[in-house]
Amino acid sequence: MKIGVISDTHGKLHPGVFEAFSGVDHILHAGDIGDEDILDELKAIAPLTAVAGNIDNFRLGPAREHARVTLGGMKFFLTHILDRPQSPRAEVAALLKKEPADVVIFGHSHLPHDERIGGVWYFNPASAGPRRFDYPCSVGIIERKGTGWVARHVGLDDRSIAVLAAGKHLNQLSRGAPTSTHGMGMYDDE
Repeated sequence: MKIGVISDTHGKLHPGVFEAFSGVDHILHAGDIGDEDILDELKAIAPLTAVAGNIDNFRLGPAREHARVTLGGMKFFLTHILDRPQSPRAEVAALLKKEPADVVIFGHSHLPHDERIGGVWYFNPASAGPRRFDYPCSVGIIERKGTGWVARHVGLDDRSIAVLAAGKHLNQLSRGAPTSTHGMGMYDDE
């Protein structure tokens, strides 16, 4: 089983997504979709489970604020705004306490994240939409390898490939670095 993970498209689907998601069995979109056409484009690649983000007012087509799906025996919980994996926002923590998940997929920060905490895997693919600061423009691939699961971030342009290879920004949400930058002119036009 091979799962494509995407977030923060903001109404613009990077052309590299189609190659990155070639052969995926399912796609998970972690919000800030930006346009319902993005959902249609992704559904043309593979079945899709999506949540809406804050720019979508947490509603876009069938996408709402949270979603759950089981794929390959793994229970996935999707949300757009997690806050930090060590201290999820109260609403998310309550939902996970009520019904635990194996993997929590989230977006919003535009930062790549891949960390296991207390038996739960937290994964953010970073942003696949307009570039923000020096963050990578990327998606994620989660797939079964033998009896286990592995994940990787896939850069969608040369600059992003280099940023990811250097490990820059990976798991920054757990390192305590500031990430509150929404609405501060953070997008490049590339």
